[in-house]
Amino acid sequence: MEEDDVTIREQNFHSQVREYIICFLLFAVLYIVSYCIITRYKRKSDDHEDEDAIVNRISLYLCTFTLAVSGGAVFLLPFSIISNEILLSFPRNYYIQWLNGSLIHGLWNLVSLFSNLCLFVLMPFAYFFLESEGFAGSKKGIKARILETFVMLFLLALLILGIVWVASALIDNDAASMESLYDLWEFYLPYLYSCISLMGGLLLLMCTPVGMSRMFTVMGQLLVKPTILEDLDEQIYCIHLQEEALQRRLNGSSSHTYIRGSFTYQLTKELDNVRNQKNKLERRKKASGWEKNLLYPTVMLILLAGTIISVIMVALNILYLLVDETAMPKGSTDRGIGNTSLSTFGVVQAVLEIILMFYLMVSSVVGFYSLRVFEGLTPRKDDTTMTTVKMGQSACQGAEITPEIIGCCVSILVLSSALPVMSRTLGITRFDLLGDFGRFNWLGNFYIVLSYNLLFAVVTTLCLVRKFTSAVREELLKALGLDKLQLSNSPADPESGKLSANGHQKTL
Repeated sequence: MEEDDVTIREQNFHSQVREYIICFLLFAVLYIVSYCIITRYKRKSDDHEDEDAIVNRISLYLCTFTLAVSGGAVFLLPFSIISNEILLSFPRNYYIQWLNGSLIHGLWNLVSLFSNLCLFVLMPFAYFFLESEGFAGSKKGIKARILETFVMLFLLALLILGIVWVASALIDNDAASMESLYDLWEFYLPYLYSCISLMGGLLLLMCTPVGMSRMFTVMGQLLVKPTILEDLDEQIYCIHLQEEALQRRLNGSSSHTYIRGSFTYQLTKELDNVRNQKNKLERRKKASGWEKNLLYPTVMLILLAGTIISVIMVALNILYLLVDETAMPKGSTDRGIGNTSLSTFGVVQAVLEIILMFYLMVSSVVGFYSLRVFEGLTPRKDDTTMTTVKMGQSACQGAEITPEIIGCCVSILVLSSALPVMSRTLGITRFDLLGDFGRFNWLGNFYIVLSYNLLFAVVTTLCLVRKFTSAVREELLKALGLDKLQLSNSPADPESGKLSANGHQKTL
């Protein structure tokens, strides 16, 4: 009997060690990929080792950790779905015994824990640490900046806890709720994260339909469009004339010192836009036939099919919500993974669900940076700072607000943390939420879930219809040559070299 107990304890020990090693390896891969992404966009700094360089490096590591957690949240639900299908297909395979319910639940709990840690501790610490200089009268250095950062974090925690305490007291004023107000770990943090999850879900609801319609434009910029009723040689010739005219004006303005520097800067930007437009036209001319006539339509059809399938699945989920209460998203504490398939068509449907989840995430990120409110956060290669700063090119050119890495990491973390909840709420998958993701209070509200599905279906359909009607109208006008007629009838600009929205110069 004692030998059996020892054997069981040894098996549990080895299982725990194996799970820790797997979690560490997965997170290490995500961390390396996140570090490569951030260093690609981060503004290059001098190699001089000083106090600011150390602070920037620490904040960079914290941002990398946050982005890695965001990646873990994105892959969390797809990894769980594919693991369930693999265990169903190979239930007794020795080489996949490490893929069990305990590992899946552990990953969900770790992602939830690290999401809270990054959102409420690490990212505020990184921001305040970069902005800190030490208290007045104290000795400057790393220790003074750390002390100021912790004081600011303490004050921020008091402010947030006070707001949550007042809000919860106003919403639930019964005796049980009043007693739970003094429970920090079991009430405050889950309630606060539930509010953040609801905000993330609303942000996804706002960004995803916009991103789905914007994806057609983004892919159209990356790929080469088919040439239909267009004379590329004539367009290249016109662009070449515009480039020469702007170059002459720029050379003339540089020879006169009394001309304002802002005017020269504007001419330089217009010249860069014209050259970019010329490069795009030359690329379209040099593209092969299969790239223009096969690849572009195929990608557009795939995007259209993904959007339509998403809307259809949401519409079916609305019907399920009206007739069956089991369609409501809920959490699960069952550690049995691989017992039953949650997909009607097995592996094929599971793969389709995973593709749609990634499509929703990419669309939400594209839509987030397409919104006018958040477009200033769009990262630029080798020109993204840790925090938002104003950089002036010269006294005449004004100031430009550069995007910040911390803001981008926080935004992506909020979006990715809400992705599993959104996918389950919209009925993209029937996989129940595990860990703390299934403890959100608003998931049990039928009216919130139903309204969420209705808004997503309606807004996505409207964005898609508007996108295609406007695109068809623009292509028809361009094919018939009416876009040039509208351009010539438009009022002239005070500056003859100003470019229109489509990149063509209005007057030469």
